[in-house]
Amino acid sequence: MKTFVRTLAAVATAVVVLISNPFTSKANGGGVDNKKTTITEEQVSVKYQGIANNNIVFKVEFENPTAEKFYLIIKNDNGDVVYHQQFTGAHFSKSVYFQNTDTDIQPTFIIRSANNSEVIRQFSVTRTLTENTVVTKL
Repeated sequence: MKTFVRTLAAVATAVVVLISNPFTSKANGGGVDNKKTTITEEQVSVKYQGIANNNIVFKVEFENPTAEKFYLIIKNDNGDVVYHQQFTGAHFSKSVYFQNTDTDIQPTFIIRSANNSEVIRQFSVTRTLTENTVVTKL
């Protein structure tokens, strides 16, 4: 009888260890780094640079100290994606050119991390022509 009780106790202990072990190993994320870095407003800069070669120019900069992959997404007035590219690197800088047309444009710039944290910058570009007329008495 004592042998049976000892065997039963050993089996019960083994079952408890086997069942609790997976829960213990997942308590810290299962060894996977679950830190999700979020992008802050201060890390992203989008600035209007002016007109160059009949193009409207914006400069996009992103300070990415962890050098994790991220996406630059640009949408047009209708919300259609016109540019989508993945990048990595600690210091990102890119000039973006839009054709200078007679119509107003409203580009949206999105910097999105791999975990879908994002910063959005929207602009409205309105073109205004001014005509100066000078009259001189002869």
